[in-house]
Amino acid sequence: MKKTLLEALAQRRLVCDGAMGTQLMLAGLESGNCGELWNLTHPERILEIQRRYVAAGADCLITNTFGASKIMLNRHGHADDLREINKAGARIAREAFGDKEGYVLGDIGPVGAILEPYGDLSEADAHAALQEQAAALVEGGVDAIIIETQTSLEELGIAIEAAKAAGAACIIGSLAYDLSADGTFYKTMMGIAPAKAAKFVEKKGGHVIALNCGTGMDMPGAATVAKAYRKASKLPVMVQPNAGLPVLENLKAVYKQPPEEMAAGVPAVLEAGANIIGSCCGSTPDHTRAIRSVVDRFNSP
Repeated sequence: MKKTLLEALAQRRLVCDGAMGTQLMLAGLESGNCGELWNLTHPERILEIQRRYVAAGADCLITNTFGASKIMLNRHGHADDLREINKAGARIAREAFGDKEGYVLGDIGPVGAILEPYGDLSEADAHAALQEQAAALVEGGVDAIIIETQTSLEELGIAIEAAKAAGAACIIGSLAYDLSADGTFYKTMMGIAPAKAAKFVEKKGGHVIALNCGTGMDMPGAATVAKAYRKASKLPVMVQPNAGLPVLENLKAVYKQPPEEMAAGVPAVLEAGANIIGSCCGSTPDHTRAIRSVVDRFNSP
């Protein structure tokens, strides 16, 4: 019988997949279009992307549902497809593992609206939208819900409560941190420090504290934040840093860090106590493969 995600984390370090957005673009998605709809219209392309990550050694796959809440899908005119988009995302990720044992993490991104009193979105409406998405992912059979790219504790807290109400077996809270101008500390865009976030997720009943994305968030930065998490909380730690620091080309941020350079920072992340190591913006299956090789050496007796 397959261990739960948390049971597996108590025994060994796991590797998560890498970027989805850039892979969708390479597969033909036009900028501004709804990539989550591809779970229904082009499932074979999503499956191929995720199979490449599995072949590279990923133990965990994140579903292609980052923007699949009703609020986000409504902007593309696909809110009525929410349940099927999310269920398909879970199904495709599970299929990508084939006969291999792996863990499907149902992805929930930011709602894309500002909560009251600063914006127009009420907490009740946000909770309803996030619970609806989480319920569809749970119905699809995910092993965990990962709430990604969060910058405020208000929205993160609502999302955790929504995932709990939907019956999620495991909840991962992941924040996006930016490196300070002087390069000495990390905080979210809303000023949340890693230690505060870790304590918050633990108090709210989350099961894993994570990081992903953010300006200046590379593998060394992930090690710094992981250490802060470990000091502040007893929760397992997950990191998904970007493929180095971006450079500007034709007014676009491009990530050029080669896989071996990214993997060179993995030992420090492992020593900091990270339990799941993946990657975010600019990464590819080759980055996953390089990370896998380092983690395998660490896991070996």
